[in-house]
Amino acid sequence: MSQERVVNVFSDTIAEMTWFEVDQAAKDGAILLWSFGVIEQHGPHLPCGTDVYIPQARLRETKKILAERGIQALIVPPYYWGINVVSGAFPASYKVRPEIMVELMSDLFDSFKGDGFGRVFCFSGHGDRLHNLTIFEGIKKGVERTGMDISFVSDTALLLRLGIPLNDPKVTVHKAGSGKLFGALTSSPSAFDEDDDAPPKFIDVHAGQWETSMMLCSCPDLVHDEVRRGLLSTDFGPEDLDEWRKGFEHARAKTPQGYLGDPAAASLEEGRRSLRLSAERAADAIEERVKQRAR
Repeated sequence: MSQERVVNVFSDTIAEMTWFEVDQAAKDGAILLWSFGVIEQHGPHLPCGTDVYIPQARLRETKKILAERGIQALIVPPYYWGINVVSGAFPASYKVRPEIMVELMSDLFDSFKGDGFGRVFCFSGHGDRLHNLTIFEGIKKGVERTGMDISFVSDTALLLRLGIPLNDPKVTVHKAGSGKLFGALTSSPSAFDEDDDAPPKFIDVHAGQWETSMMLCSCPDLVHDEVRRGLLSTDFGPEDLDEWRKGFEHARAKTPQGYLGDPAAASLEEGRRSLRLSAERAADAIEERVKQRAR
C-alpha cells in the first residue's frame, strides 16, 4: 500500500465551499446529497473507512451526472459514526446509540432548512440492518420536524429486507443493479445487471469482490493489494449469511479475518463500472423525484 496520495472525505463537499457559495446554492434551489457510513473493520486488505470512502465516491459521481442534467446538487460531509452489529465484536468497529444518531440527523436537517434548502437525498454506505433502519428513523423525524422533502435513496432489495414499503414518500427507489437472487439476499450493489438470472454462485457482501473493486477504483492507495491477492473466497451461501448477520461473536466466528466474499477476484475495471452504474441509477431516481415534485 502506498501513502503517496491523501484521501480527503471532504472533497467536493460543502466543507470546501464558502458560506457565500452555499447561501447562493440554497437560493438557486440546489438539492443536498448526504451519505451515512461507519468506521468498521473490512478485513486485512481494506481500511476501516471503506463504508465512508465508497459512498462519497458515488455521491461525487452522482453530482456530476445531475449537473449534466441541469440539477444542482451539493454534497454534505459524510456521517460516519453509525451502527455496527455484524462487526460489533471486531476491533475498530464503532457504534453509537440509534437515538443519538436520529437526534443528530434531526438537528442537521433543521440547520439545512435554516439555510434555505428544501430537499435532501440520503444514502447508506453500510449494510447493517439496524444502521439503515436508524437512517430511516432519522429521515422520518427530520420530515416531521422541518417539513422538508427528505428521502432515503435505496434499491428495492434493501428496502424489502428492512420492511420499508416501496411507495413510502420518504424513499427514493432506484434499480438494484444486481442479479435477482443476489439482490434479494444482500444489501450490496454489484456490477451484475439486474436482469441477469445467473448471479454469483456465492454471496459477496463485506470487503469482498464488489467493495474491493470499488476501493481499487476510488481509493487504490488504501488497498493492501499484496494481501488482497492471497485471500481465499469464503464461498458462503444463504444459511451462512443468516448466521453472519446475527452479528458480534457469531460474525467473528464465521468470518475470523473479517471479510465475506472473494476480494482476490476484485478488479479496477469492475470498480469503475460499478461506480458509474450505481451513480447513474441514483441520478435517474433523483431526477425523476425532482421533476415529479416540480409539476
